[in-house]
Amino acid sequence: MDLGIKGKRALVCASSKGLGRGCAEALAAEGVSLVMNARGAEALEATAQAIRDAHGVEVITVAADITTEEGRAEVLEAAGQVDILVTNAGGPPPGMWPDWTRDDFIKALDANMLTPIALMQATLPGMMERGWGRVVNITSQSVKSPIGVLGLSNSARTGLTGFVAGTARQVCDKGVIINNLLPGIHDTDRAKSLDTGVSEQQGISIDEAKAQRCATIPVHRYGTRDEFGATCAFLCSQHVGFMVGQNILLDGGALPYTL
Repeated sequence: MDLGIKGKRALVCASSKGLGRGCAEALAAEGVSLVMNARGAEALEATAQAIRDAHGVEVITVAADITTEEGRAEVLEAAGQVDILVTNAGGPPPGMWPDWTRDDFIKALDANMLTPIALMQATLPGMMERGWGRVVNITSQSVKSPIGVLGLSNSARTGLTGFVAGTARQVCDKGVIINNLLPGIHDTDRAKSLDTGVSEQQGISIDEAKAQRCATIPVHRYGTRDEFGATCAFLCSQHVGFMVGQNILLDGGALPYTL
């Protein structure tokens, strides 16, 4: 299938590894030039060079903290005219409801709600003027089914989902399509960190912790960054003009919902 996005330009946040990298690689495979962002310069440039070598597309790297005003300004200046925006940022730390302060919530909102909103506010006008654009926000399965120990993430990402629900319907008649991708557990550094925590808490090996978690997923495995990236690329394609403000769950069937 021709996704119809060859020659477009994409800004992909937090893309040196994990799900962000999967999205960047899938878009590059379709002939999309990239502006890639992450905080760590070394890992970011290594990933960018691998993508250049594999797909022959232009890749600009900006090592900056996208969750800060200064970082966003640096990234947006380097990005210039953007046709595709993929927002992504690491989630806040786990905890329990009595432990979180107002500052904890503000930090979570800055990273997982206000940063994607600011990036959309910066890029949507140009997309609307040109009559074409795609935005994919990487959120979480917790938007549909909250995870108790991830209350900071639940709150911030649900707020972003509400913003997108309204905004997507205000810009779609200008050819700009916004949707959200909701990952469940994927084989990334985040999953390794979670499995390590379970391993230490329960006194079992990391492999046993992973197997324990896999048993709760109907497909009995973790997702891969490649299949996540392929879904993202489709949501950035010419074929989604009638898909507006949707929340696409990629969790291996873990959430047993009818709708």
